[in-house]
Amino acid sequence: MYKSVRLDQQLVLVTGGARGLGEHLVRAFLREGAKVVINYRNSAEAAHKLAGEAPERALAVQADVTDRAAVQAMFAQAREHFGFPVTTIINNALPDFSFNGDGRPSADQLSWENLNQQFTGVVGGALNTIQAALEGMREAGFGRIVNVGTNLFQNPVVPYHDYTAGKAALLSLTRTLSQDLGPDNITVNMVSGGLLRTTDASAATPEAVFDFIAASTPLRRVTTPAEFADATLFFASPWARSVTGQNLIVDGGLVKN
Repeated sequence: MYKSVRLDQQLVLVTGGARGLGEHLVRAFLREGAKVVINYRNSAEAAHKLAGEAPERALAVQADVTDRAAVQAMFAQAREHFGFPVTTIINNALPDFSFNGDGRPSADQLSWENLNQQFTGVVGGALNTIQAALEGMREAGFGRIVNVGTNLFQNPVVPYHDYTAGKAALLSLTRTLSQDLGPDNITVNMVSGGLLRTTDASAATPEAVFDFIAASTPLRRVTTPAEFADATLFFASPWARSVTGQNLIVDGGLVKN
């Protein structure tokens, strides 16, 4: 029988949740009453400070998402702490990357190392968290997986070859996993933003680029991390109970999907 779970009954894991977009994702789910695991790699102080704002419902756990054993240990720690398994994953963690068009590898500089870093972090990291969650989700009869993507594969206004290739592969995995996991009442979707104003990753972006994007967008402004996070709630909520394998673009209408 189909099972639907309210946001305030879910245990949500946000990877890379201590700062930037991840912090806004954590705050959005906490605001809706969910219990949240704040995954971090290096940002221990920020993660524990954020968890301290809701000590009964938030837990900060260190793990490199590319380390399969560390990810499995994180899920076990979350279950022991809260008493039930993770039901919802937001795959937000991003390998070290700066949205600086002038500093990106161009076509003649791009290396397999550039691409592999993104594939390992973006796709490999998501695969590790999803596989670690499956046993608990199947036990609960419910699962929600939301992968963070990008609108750059529809609109490569700045050709970040490595980053965009990694996110495009993650979209493909989103669609194939949705087909595979649907019978287990586990949905898999993607939310794709454009340039967000402002995160740590976009801090290197010149102001002129923000202004150009705002002028090209129907809403005449650049989407904020908080606005992106709010849209992500939809896929975890009962309102999206019949939605899977989809990619929702949240960029103020810049890209029409």
